[in-house]
Amino acid sequence: MGSQMSFGDLESQGQRRKTRREEFLERMDAIVPWDRWCALVGPSYHSQARGRHVRGAETMLRMYLLQVMFGLSDEGTEDAVLDSRAMQRFMHLDLMQEQVPDATTLAKFRHVLEREGLGRAILRDLDAQLEEAGIMMRGGSIVDATFIEAPSSTKNRGHARDPEAHQSKKGKNWHFGYKAHIGVDAGSGLVHTVETTAANVSDVSMAHALVREDDAFCYADSGYTGVAKRPEVASDPHLSSMRWTVARKPSTIKGLDCTLSAEKGIESRKASVRSKVEHPFLIVKRRFGHLRTRYRGTGKNSCMLCVSFALANLAMCISAGRSLASRPEAA
Repeated sequence: MGSQMSFGDLESQGQRRKTRREEFLERMDAIVPWDRWCALVGPSYHSQARGRHVRGAETMLRMYLLQVMFGLSDEGTEDAVLDSRAMQRFMHLDLMQEQVPDATTLAKFRHVLEREGLGRAILRDLDAQLEEAGIMMRGGSIVDATFIEAPSSTKNRGHARDPEAHQSKKGKNWHFGYKAHIGVDAGSGLVHTVETTAANVSDVSMAHALVREDDAFCYADSGYTGVAKRPEVASDPHLSSMRWTVARKPSTIKGLDCTLSAEKGIESRKASVRSKVEHPFLIVKRRFGHLRTRYRGTGKNSCMLCVSFALANLAMCISAGRSLASRPEAA
């Protein structure tokens, strides 16, 4: 793609300052490993080429990442790119020479990612780069889960709710939809594992799938009480040898009297470690707007969540002033 300036670029030079959207997209454009991610998705995408000319894999990947970062539908993404110069620059589009890919083209690209499991491949590739750069550490994890609500209405074409979503109760509130289970590196707070299940799957039943092969310890909240006794943990030599640090249930903490203030201090320190897991949730649910599902089915939502948490990792690197450049090897 050429770097020739368009009339829109010339007009925007008269702005007094950049918007927060422009600054965010410029930083994301600079840190996303485009070459590696395009190499991952390109072969699968171009092998699906049928009929009219297929847009480049990088162009479609850029458009898909905009969709994820701003929580948009396929049609909404097309409209947003048409309306926003910042998004056009992120996609490296010159509207004088080419058109914005339409919603149908974006949907076809998204279906390729979902069908080929490329969302998970993108997250794994980024984790490998974060380790190479010395940003993501090893040795311990923090695990947690959050609800992603699904529409419970039956006012749709099929007159039915999402068949793969289920309901679950937390406290006094009922939730219908899915759960995003994540494993976070205890040192850096970056996400290394994402699993998507229906909302009625308990947190503790997924703990074994959220830790890494060389983790020596894992921190978790009270929803993981009894994890060491789970058959999938007790029967595994590595998982059973790990140190599982699980928080007390809130009801038991309230019952501690002043003579057991040391216990309260221990719980406070546990919470300070576990708090790192909340930052990725904050970015994905509040900044990217993924409070509710847009698609039906575990596979589609799993792909979207894997890419969302990969982008959340990059956003946290930007906030910390880190880059993906590999650390120099010791002489």
